[in-house]
Amino acid sequence: MTLNNSESQGELSQLIQNFDKINIKEVDPITLSNEREKLSFEKGFNIMVDELSDLIFKLINKGIEWQLLEDNVIAYFNDHNIKLQEIYNWLLNNQNNSNSMFLLGYINHRGIGTNVDYKKSFNLFLNASEKNHTLAQFFVGNCYEYEYGTVKNEKLAFKYYEKVANKNLTHGQLEIGYLYEIGFGIEKDFNKAFYWYEKAANNGNIAAMQHLGNCYMDGMGVEKDYDKAFDLFNQSAEGGYSKAITSLGYCYDEGIGTIIDNQRAFALYQKSANLGEMVAQYNLGTTYEYGDDVITIDIDKAIYWYEKSAKQGYQDAQIRLELLQSNL
Repeated sequence: MTLNNSESQGELSQLIQNFDKINIKEVDPITLSNEREKLSFEKGFNIMVDELSDLIFKLINKGIEWQLLEDNVIAYFNDHNIKLQEIYNWLLNNQNNSNSMFLLGYINHRGIGTNVDYKKSFNLFLNASEKNHTLAQFFVGNCYEYEYGTVKNEKLAFKYYEKVANKNLTHGQLEIGYLYEIGFGIEKDFNKAFYWYEKAANNGNIAAMQHLGNCYMDGMGVEKDYDKAFDLFNQSAEGGYSKAITSLGYCYDEGIGTIIDNQRAFALYQKSANLGEMVAQYNLGTTYEYGDDVITIDIDKAIYWYEKSAKQGYQDAQIRLELLQSNL
């Protein structure tokens, strides 16, 4: 069998033309694999950013302390085998939605995998807040209250907290209560402070439960009720809030809403002090300095706990520490 030479040349020419039209990416398995991995990587990080934002929202609504919140965020990264520098770099290059803006702001605010940069975090929170991001709006208020990356502005702090409080962010409700209590950005009003503390506490915020307990113990915006104070401290302490654990210890120490139980008081002070709560550390110091029917006097341990409390700025601990050290 013979081939027509001109026909075979035509077929060859057509084959070459068709080859030139082929998209190499469609046939290169390595390139195709890389593209798929990139898409999967991008999709995975987007999902994780959303999950982290939801986690932070949930934990802030619960009212857990800031360090514990940060620990939970870092644990999330570790559980998903994400290096802090890796997520930081990805966020820098993917500021295309409010969750990404907020999370990069939070990472800079807390110094997670990078140096603390309040100015950068404030600007990121502000950008995300303009997109109606609730957590970002809360942190903008927080920045205005404590001068994080911006000048202190009491009225703007109140405005942003009020905005998220009305969106049912419990920590915003707590902050509004606190601002009414101290008269920050608004006229002092104990009745309104009590209202917002109660609202946040009823919504499950353990920090608000502690503040509400103080209201009942001191008769602030409500009639004194030691039993209710004790119950609220207990409820907050069960949620792990260190200040409430200290307050519960104080109730057992002084017989507020319960019978005096020095052993129980000491155990609660110890638990809270180990969590870093400065008042509990001070209370341990006084217990060791003066002793009671449970603890014998131990000046070295008193100094140890006074020092821990004093380093956090607790003035009473600083005074006791100076007096003890001057007598050595």
